[in-house]
Amino acid sequence: MARLELDHVSKTFANGFKVLDDVTLDVRSGEFLTLLGPSGCGKTTLLKAIAGFHPISAGSMRIDGKDVTRLVPEKRNTAMCFQSYALFPHMSVAENILFGPRQSGVDKTERAERLATALRQVDLVDHADKLPAALSGGQQQRVALARAMAMRPGIILFDEPLSNLDAKLRDQVRFEIRALQAELGFTAIYVTHDQAEALAMSDRIVVMNRGRIEQSGAPQDIYDRPSTRFVADFIGAANILEAEVLEELGDLWRVHTNLGVFVLRTDHKLTEKRYYICWRPEDAEVGAQCAPSNRFEAVVTAQAFQGNLTDVILAPDGAAKICRIQVRRPMTVGSRVEIRIAPEKISVLEAVR
Repeated sequence: MARLELDHVSKTFANGFKVLDDVTLDVRSGEFLTLLGPSGCGKTTLLKAIAGFHPISAGSMRIDGKDVTRLVPEKRNTAMCFQSYALFPHMSVAENILFGPRQSGVDKTERAERLATALRQVDLVDHADKLPAALSGGQQQRVALARAMAMRPGIILFDEPLSNLDAKLRDQVRFEIRALQAELGFTAIYVTHDQAEALAMSDRIVVMNRGRIEQSGAPQDIYDRPSTRFVADFIGAANILEAEVLEELGDLWRVHTNLGVFVLRTDHKLTEKRYYICWRPEDAEVGAQCAPSNRFEAVVTAQAFQGNLTDVILAPDGAAKICRIQVRRPMTVGSRVEIRIAPEKISVLEAVR
């Protein structure tokens, strides 16, 4: 395991496009950190810069205190798991796993020990002599992981490694990767645009947008307390409103929105006049038994049954925007409902500019 420090890292392409913009990040030794964001946000460029495949334009990188900013990839104590697996099709599983150690000059006895350990760790002992074409997609991904682990790196870099797998296999392999990382303790930096993947696997999520870090934190903090509209909308679903601050009520704040007056709880001092606020669809309380505050009425306009829950679209009275809630059982389209949002379920985002 190893610690990674990025200090004001920027990357500008020859055409002048700035793909990374002043990124500062400290990845703890043994941490599973996910870089999350939409296509074009800079997450893969940042991963490849850490690996040494993309030279940076400004800033510095250190691994365990050693400056690696200008080092070639093989000198960085990192290994990469690629989206396409990048296995040699003419080599067996064992030969693929041993390719790196052999190129690095590891002696024969040590190579044999590393191969046996890696095969056991990814449960591929019975497949050592097979070619990649004879394996399933999940098995090929495990070979790629074993090849990375056989290098004994401090940091393993994952570039959307599960995107080529079907949904069920993707769930299985992501738990396998997380379990191996927890068991072996290597530092993992994982790139994905899949929010569910990031929430399920990470110790910490770094949300990226336009080459910058939008928010960094534990998965539950990112989901429950997004700091900007971008984060709230990108991770999960969110109902985002503009709110005018009316008054402070101890640890509560009273605000006015197009759904009416709400009371919310926040640790932040609201110094501006208007803010964006949001609440998650699953946080809606439905029915006449709700407490009298933070309520609005709406009409059910559409719904989609998802098995364990139902997505419901509402048209609130007097509001131009629709909102979304999630309930356990389907509702009746065209019916009127009363909705309440508890003060602690409302997040304050950035100020309205």
